[in-house]
Amino acid sequence: MKEIIIGTRGSELALYQARLVASELRNSGYEGEIVEKIIQTSGDKHKDIKLSEFAKGDKPLSDKGVFTKELEESLTRKEIDIAVHSLKDLPSDLDENFEIGAVMKRAATNDVLISRFDAKSLRDLKEGAVISTGSVRRSRVIQWQRPDIKVIDIRGNVPTRLKKLMSGEFGDATILAQAGLQRLGLYDDKKRLLKFDGHMIGTYELSVEEFIPCGGQGAIAIEVLSDSPVLEFTQKINHQDTQKCIEIEREFLKLLGAGCDTPVGVNAFLTSFGDEMSVRAILFDEANSSSEPKVANCTVAKGSTQGVAKNLLKQMQIDI
Repeated sequence: MKEIIIGTRGSELALYQARLVASELRNSGYEGEIVEKIIQTSGDKHKDIKLSEFAKGDKPLSDKGVFTKELEESLTRKEIDIAVHSLKDLPSDLDENFEIGAVMKRAATNDVLISRFDAKSLRDLKEGAVISTGSVRRSRVIQWQRPDIKVIDIRGNVPTRLKKLMSGEFGDATILAQAGLQRLGLYDDKKRLLKFDGHMIGTYELSVEEFIPCGGQGAIAIEVLSDSPVLEFTQKINHQDTQKCIEIEREFLKLLGAGCDTPVGVNAFLTSFGDEMSVRAILFDEANSSSEPKVANCTVAKGSTQGVAKNLLKQMQIDI
């Protein structure tokens, strides 16, 4: 191929991810032209609507893929050759015309608590504190661990959310993915400080054990048409270990039938020994906000991904 057109959303984080993919393609030996094409998605156009509301009603704005549908449509029309996504935004059940052509090496998967008052943990927030988040999963975990905390909805890219928080209009704290903060150059993970608008803000890294991330968090996906010649090039930059982890997470979500309004977390990672994979999952009842979540975990050999998702669901006593 003489040219590869990369489709991406227009946020600063999305552009960083697209340019990282372009750099990796160059490093892998691709010598043709690489073109960047910005595509606005439903989620970008309707920032005043909660993500969980997009698929509801008689005429839903989007039945799935709030941040991916328009990119897939551009792939189908062959206006772009690859679509670059935050993997967590990509529906787990892809149409047969599409496939994940590669995943990049995964960054940190955990969430970070950012407080206007330098809270050292979720437990350290004052009674009745207000946390802003657009994530159903984060909201339910917060309310489970701290029922006294009020959760309010917030939308927008990372800098927008931070500005809204620091203005004092969106509560006392928010929770964001560490990977996104690092990719934007805002986070010093050694000092655990956030650098924003000339301020140094103390943060608290929420462990994946106490705050299980959403499936795919921290990973970048390259989506392509299943019969595309670009696969020859994307496969060269695929990160195998990341692929094994996200296969389990996405299979779990697919079997569960999870959507953007499902309060669920699932995280697979290689253990310190490197030859085993640890997997944790958490699922809240959508209808009963006061119920205890279902949790499951297991450890398997690094290459043994088959049947892991079913095992997690069996532990949760969920029939599929």
